[in-house]
Amino acid sequence: MEITLVMLLLGIPGILLFVLGLRRIWRWKMVSGGVQGLAGALLITLALLLASIMANLHTYLRLSHEAEVATLQFDQLGPQRYRVVLSRASQPAQIMALQGDEWQLDARVLKWRGAANLLGLDTGYQLERLSGRYRNLQQAQQRPQSVHGLNRQQGIDIWKLAREHPRWLPWVDAVYGSATYMPMAHGARYRISISQTGLLARPMNPAAENALQAWK
Repeated sequence: MEITLVMLLLGIPGILLFVLGLRRIWRWKMVSGGVQGLAGALLITLALLLASIMANLHTYLRLSHEAEVATLQFDQLGPQRYRVVLSRASQPAQIMALQGDEWQLDARVLKWRGAANLLGLDTGYQLERLSGRYRNLQQAQQRPQSVHGLNRQQGIDIWKLAREHPRWLPWVDAVYGSATYMPMAHGARYRISISQTGLLARPMNPAAENALQAWK
């Protein structure tokens, strides 16, 4: 990615300048050595900052068209209690417990523009959490909640930074959350996709289709 090249172009000269600055200081050339060392330290800092940004962006998956992101398989354990298997490409399946009548999946979406696109940054998404929902409002207020985090933040949180300080990241076109929810049922299986408009859920078997018919 082009941003990696920029990081190298900053980091390598920065290290060289910093080393040369230390050598000049060692030879009692304090002024010129201090200037070189400071310039090198600044370049190294910028390179490390870019590395931190890259680490965070690495947690986002590229989105150029509608893409399948996960499947959900449900088994009922008791009244309003379900076991769900979340499967994602290239990742181990996750088994979680949810309480309620419906499941909800949340995701973060990060869209770039202008110079960021030229650096190879495409729209990215990140699954954030899976939770259970109660259809009845009173139950939602009184019953235990079940929420499972799905992402691990690395480096600088670009999504949070873009929301709280948009002027700091003028190349971010949009940052928003997207969610979808549907009923839980024994044996139901759903396919989750994401497009430029957000998350989409579709039934994959008769159990899910029947749950949707009863839900409507």
